[in-house]
Amino acid sequence: MATLLRLAGIAVLVTGLAACEPPVGRPAQTAGATGQAPQWAGPVEHEAASFTVLTGGTPIGAVQVTPQENGYAIFYEFRNNGRGPTFNESVILDGHGLPVHWSIEGATTFGNAVDELFHLEDGRAFWRDTTGETGMDVTGRAIYAPQNSSPYSLAITARALMAADGNVLAAIPGGEVRIEEIERLTVSNGSDTREITSWALTGLGLNPTYFLMDGEAFFGVISPSFAVLAEGFEGEDERLRALAAEYGASRFEAIQSRVAHEFDGPVRVRNVRVFDPLAEALGEPVSVVVEGNRIAAIDPLEVPSRAGEVEIDGGGGSLLPGLFEMHAHMGEASAFLNIAAGITSARDMGNNNAVLDQLVDNIEAGRVAGPRLYRSAFIEGRSPFNSNNGVVAESEEEAVQAVHDYADRGGFHQIKIYNSMRPEWIPAVIAAARERGLRVTGHIPAFTNADAMIEAGYDEIVHINQLMLGWVLESDEDTRTLLRLTALQRLPVLDLDSPNVQATIDAMVERGVAIDPTFAIHEQLLLSRNGEVFAGAADYVDHMPVAVQRGARSAMSAINSEEEDAAYRGAFEQIRQMLQIMRERGIAMVPGTDLGGSFAYHRELELYQQIGMEPAEILGWASHGMAEYLGVDGELGRIEPGYLADFFLVPGDPTQDLRDIKTISMVVADGRVYFPSEIYPEFGIRPFTGVPEMRAVE
Repeated sequence: MATLLRLAGIAVLVTGLAACEPPVGRPAQTAGATGQAPQWAGPVEHEAASFTVLTGGTPIGAVQVTPQENGYAIFYEFRNNGRGPTFNESVILDGHGLPVHWSIEGATTFGNAVDELFHLEDGRAFWRDTTGETGMDVTGRAIYAPQNSSPYSLAITARALMAADGNVLAAIPGGEVRIEEIERLTVSNGSDTREITSWALTGLGLNPTYFLMDGEAFFGVISPSFAVLAEGFEGEDERLRALAAEYGASRFEAIQSRVAHEFDGPVRVRNVRVFDPLAEALGEPVSVVVEGNRIAAIDPLEVPSRAGEVEIDGGGGSLLPGLFEMHAHMGEASAFLNIAAGITSARDMGNNNAVLDQLVDNIEAGRVAGPRLYRSAFIEGRSPFNSNNGVVAESEEEAVQAVHDYADRGGFHQIKIYNSMRPEWIPAVIAAARERGLRVTGHIPAFTNADAMIEAGYDEIVHINQLMLGWVLESDEDTRTLLRLTALQRLPVLDLDSPNVQATIDAMVERGVAIDPTFAIHEQLLLSRNGEVFAGAADYVDHMPVAVQRGARSAMSAINSEEEDAAYRGAFEQIRQMLQIMRERGIAMVPGTDLGGSFAYHRELELYQQIGMEPAEILGWASHGMAEYLGVDGELGRIEPGYLADFFLVPGDPTQDLRDIKTISMVVADGRVYFPSEIYPEFGIRPFTGVPEMRAVE
């Protein structure tokens, strides 16, 4: 299971606006919001008809654009890591280039069916998406923001915004969308040279989308690891992705300059109850003093603040050691949002190595906020279904060499084996890792099972589904595809007391093999349903941008019948019971989300209460327990003099109600002070708490 990056489309908006009304069918040539009859000017003459989808420089799909009467037909598809979206779109535009009809059919990356429809007629908009059917009155010019769409929706949006006052338009279903020019660029494929412009689009989600235009012609969309470029210009991919990284870095450096508080003298956090992860309890009120990036002292409350200190009023709240997100695929935005969530350390489980190198450098230099990162050396085998992270090996020799190359680079504490690695390569790869002092974790490669990987020498298994599928799949079934998710429907009939299940558990206990279950992503995969806010988002969804709210009401998987619905629900219950059994047997677990951490990580921790863990136990496990697991418990995971200053403040008592960790008022990461209420508005999130009082002591 890979990180849930929204490569499938452009993030869009949603809000509950009006009583539901069913959308109507395909329109005749009728008036739009402005009252003018649609008189589309036609396609841009020099715009490409085909665009290549690339990740890390590897072509993985395409966008095909065909002009039709009063608009476009668009086909979008890619496949990465054995999955990807498929969309067929038809859009009709009015004389202002605004959509008056938009239909989108297909499937999302994880198979959820897309049957989206928008129609605007006589000032009334109707739309249907996975959250339901809705309508609203529209006055003036406004543009529909699809829930699921191809990257070409950017072209439609950009041209409408270029013609709008201030490059801003109201968005349907809610909010507004704007574009801002960044810079002019020259691109070439050797025979054709173009002058293009890079733009940033905002208002549709947590972060800007960076895209490219050749005048009014769409040229592409770029991010540090993913790009869609006009056919023939794929050779510009690396340079343009590097530019996207620069744009993001500049944005996040600017945010850092506004929200990171660094002080010349000591910082005293007064009147807090410190959580002791070993005792799993809060202490009496004290003051915690930080100098530089270390905890200098823990003073009784009666000790006065000293001249030159900055005093922060803890208000009697709970001060907890920073948390460890143990299954991250870190990017700049998630790095910032993890800090705001009290996650000051994270284990990256596979990434574009060059992109992650730059992010680590920026975090360590203090240019952007982010957790301390513990990197996994991602190794995949070449196949039609391979992931494109890390190193993709063509042979056992290349896979073994990848281990040595990672070890020579340094900075990696383990290797991670992925789906398309040939099972017969694994013993040699593990032997190389042992030789170089690296742990071994990973998925269960296709056409083998957990028993074989335990025997080969795995230290840890990634994802609970990877373990459990070995008990329900036939030996020739291919888990490089979505089968590794859809086959979970078979779990409800599995006897967890059967000899083959117990033999695997016995082997894990005997050999000390840990599990990285990614509990929260399985909840979302198996229990989210269209039109319902999934349980993990219920406590925060109303604070989020409307695009996130829309996503929180969408299923991840395709649920095509009552029988499938029941099977997926039963599968989650089997997973819950298996994790409870593993806990009772003493198998080590690590909390990680594969969902970006942040709010999802809070839910990850909550879920472990369902297998019998208490809040205080969970907090100690997720902080000191994970520091110990990674071998850094000598300076992380506790709030003690001499330890690194990584901790966070909540007004309530999360040892009694774990949900209190969702309302964090202050985070200290590597000695820098952050107030989440200052960070969240930078991402369009409504804050959850106020900012503690702070004063300089004379």
